Amino acid sequence: MWTKIFSAGLLAAGMTASSAAMAEAPAPYQITPELEAAAKAEGKVVFYTATDVTVAEKLAELFKTKYPEIAVQVERAGSERVFQRIGQEYSTGIYSVDVIETSDAVHFQYFKREGWLEPMVPQEVADKWPADERDPDGNFAAYRAHLSVMAYRTDLINEAEAPKTWKDLLDPRFKDKMVKAHPGYSGTVMTATFVLSELLGWDYFEKLGAQNVMQVQSSTEPPKKLAQGERALEVDGNEYNIFRLLDEGVPVKIVYPAEGTPLAVGNAAVLKQAPNPNAAKLFYAFLFSLEAQQLNSDFGGLRSFHPDVKEKAGRTPLSQIKLLHSDPAKLEPVIQTIKSNYEQYFGT
Repeated sequence: MWTKIFSAGLLAAGMTASSAAMAEAPAPYQITPELEAAAKAEGKVVFYTATDVTVAEKLAELFKTKYPEIAVQVERAGSERVFQRIGQEYSTGIYSVDVIETSDAVHFQYFKREGWLEPMVPQEVADKWPADERDPDGNFAAYRAHLSVMAYRTDLINEAEAPKTWKDLLDPRFKDKMVKAHPGYSGTVMTATFVLSELLGWDYFEKLGAQNVMQVQSSTEPPKKLAQGERALEVDGNEYNIFRLLDEGVPVKIVYPAEGTPLAVGNAAVLKQAPNPNAAKLFYAFLFSLEAQQLNSDFGGLRSFHPDVKEKAGRTPLSQIKLLHSDPAKLEPVIQTIKSNYEQYFGT
């Protein structure tokens, strides 16, 4: 019931003027001894994230090596579940979360309008982030990016027969062999479904749905199904989990289709009603530090907007990939249409 009410509220808000007054971004802040002392006194930070749990927990461990006095509570779920959970908390006045991150940019436009975010700009973001990857009013910034990719098991599908384009997935030879995540759960897949429906039309998804595709929830799950050998081909798993499988020696290969590959940006922000505001401010700055961003790249396979991050050898640079960008302003009004069409064509 809450999901329908909250989604309707989001759509209505998207068609109206902002409910929260927009202000100039606050001055950038640095980590000071005073901030560290105040954060240690609070002793805890709660982080809701859509990043794969092993990556998020590795990040929390890195933070703990710097600040052992501060516990990091990682709560991982798909982007849509994170979105709903925050909506529930703020509608009931029960504030549990300090810092949030999801891969659906629409969420942050909504939270900003509602006035639920605490504007703040870490010095690292002010100095090094591209202007179009941070909110001009300082409410959020792009903590990570990744691609929604096609990939296959090289021991189950040979390269000559592997798909090269999105439309190749409609070939009967791939029936019963594919796994796909769900836009009603995953922000990454919501973004991917939107840009591909604009590019290829909904009739493409109707035909894809007839291919008896295994349906899972999060974009982290299709790579796991490949790793387990349950399916030979993933439609839209996230790139960073495939990178990790490659590092582990699993026989998989990524396909970057000629039509383009959807790019998903994961924004992060601090909540206005954060129960641990100083720890939240410290952790938020840490998320954008070079060491955290390098860990995300090396261990997590995530793409970073930090210009000093070095990509691992062997990974295809973003500059060599045709990217499909999503416009949150266009996506927001059609979210319910995407969900209903998807349920119709995939039966879930």
